[in-house]
Amino acid sequence: MPDTSGRVTLWGIEVFLAVAEEGAISLAARRLGVSPSAVSQQLTGIESALGAVLLDRSARPMRLTPAGAMFRRHAQTILNEEAAARAELAVSDLTGLTTLRLGMIEDFDAEVTPALLTALSLDLKGCRFLLETGASHRLLDALESRALDVIVAAEAGADASDDGWREVHAILVEPFVAVTPRGRGTDGLPLIQYTARHLMGRQIAGHLARQNLHLSHRFELDSYHAILAMVAAGEGWTILTPLALHHAARFRAGVDVAPLPFAALDRSLSLSARGGVLQDIPGQVAGRLRSLVQSRVIAPALADWPWMTDALRLL
Repeated sequence: MPDTSGRVTLWGIEVFLAVAEEGAISLAARRLGVSPSAVSQQLTGIESALGAVLLDRSARPMRLTPAGAMFRRHAQTILNEEAAARAELAVSDLTGLTTLRLGMIEDFDAEVTPALLTALSLDLKGCRFLLETGASHRLLDALESRALDVIVAAEAGADASDDGWREVHAILVEPFVAVTPRGRGTDGLPLIQYTARHLMGRQIAGHLARQNLHLSHRFELDSYHAILAMVAAGEGWTILTPLALHHAARFRAGVDVAPLPFAALDRSLSLSARGGVLQDIPGQVAGRLRSLVQSRVIAPALADWPWMTDALRLL
């Protein structure tokens, strides 16, 4: 229910910012995990408390009124200060943190993410964990829009810019590798390509273009499992990373893994948070994550493919 006592609540501010950023009540409701009617009630309550109309509801997408644009600047500052206060109240071992909204790249969800959550739950006895898994670019958007507190995702590369609004803790660098059907190599086989709708697929496509390579392909998929199943069945070969092979480990017996047959390519994964908001918490989570990645990803991969020693490593 909206606040009817003339007070502006933190929840009302968060709802207002979500609608301002999404441009629609339905999209803001989906992002916040509540009903559209709940969002509408909060907007009505905060406008009543402030005595001003903040959003032009007749516009598509919704637009801020002059009063709304002025309040938005203050609202963002208020929420940043609230988040900083929560972090400052948390003691250095994280026991005072009450909620952590964590976004994780899908590559980790087989083993690393559950182990990280288990470890954090032992440190944070009273903390509630909200987990979202997804593609790197979507997680970064959610972090920027304050829908998540901390994310682990692939870095977009040197050409990307975030104007310094986030703090970044490097975790891992991994090479792209050629994955072929067991005992067959790439000769005569088409490329089964990872979708260019995701950051990793765009990195692969861009690298091939820079090498002036135009590889025959009929399939462009967004599932590691589907791609590796087709490769293991002899339908083609692919370019993926050790994390993808770890994620879909049941297909590893049916494939061979080798360096790319042209110029090398790698990617970096990092933990990011909004700069200066969560104090030392992101760094502590990054430390726990590095330990898990070393034991559960890097060590098993190097046991199978020792030639990756210099290319697959913690940062």
